[in-house]
Amino acid sequence: MLTTSQSTVAWVEIVLIRHGQPEWIREGLSVVNPPLTRLGHAQAEAMAGRMATEAFDEILVSPLERARQTAAPLYAATDRHEQIDPWLEEIRDPGWHGSSAERAEQAYREIRERPVDERWHGLDGGESIRDFTNRIHEGASQFLSERGVERVDHELPMWSIAEPERRIALVAHAGTNSVTIAHMLGLPPTPWEWDRFVLGHTSVSRLEAIPVHGGFTFSLTSLSNLEHLRSDQRTR
Repeated sequence: MLTTSQSTVAWVEIVLIRHGQPEWIREGLSVVNPPLTRLGHAQAEAMAGRMATEAFDEILVSPLERARQTAAPLYAATDRHEQIDPWLEEIRDPGWHGSSAERAEQAYREIRERPVDERWHGLDGGESIRDFTNRIHEGASQFLSERGVERVDHELPMWSIAEPERRIALVAHAGTNSVTIAHMLGLPPTPWEWDRFVLGHTSVSRLEAIPVHGGFTFSLTSLSNLEHLRSDQRTR
């Protein structure tokens, strides 16, 4: 049974921000947990200038360096302390720090050439896409539950909301944000969520709870908004 009152107009908005451009390659070698490039820092500053005008109950960030550097200007602009939430971590790649850039390019090329069912295995030596998807589903469910947002036992993607009118920003990654979007919309997962929801660097996507008979469902009101960036600053 749904517990949210029909008489109360209530909503929850989750704002998903992707990190800025990272320095994946340095002097021809792969960088694990990379920092932002100079452009990535400029993207983050522009995003913060735009998003600081909005009111948020919480701003949470992935533990990875590129996300933390992206969130730093937003925390400063809103006079908040950094708040890391571990479940926002991106899929864990193989430990190939310092290896040639060609090795990573070849690995990603090989995964795209696999039959679709085999893509769930992900990169050899890294976290499987299925394990990653399960991790994000569990993390998102716990995160929402702790804030009074619970999935209802129903064949349709219905939610109950105990604490209405909350706005939360999550600064994370293309994979994390994509899987979270699909989960909250009630879409079955695929091993290509990064391609189903294409998110630019420092893009802003929004999920808003809307009332339906007996509860709420989530609506994707914006996907990969980049209006805060000039055209020459937009990368993905």
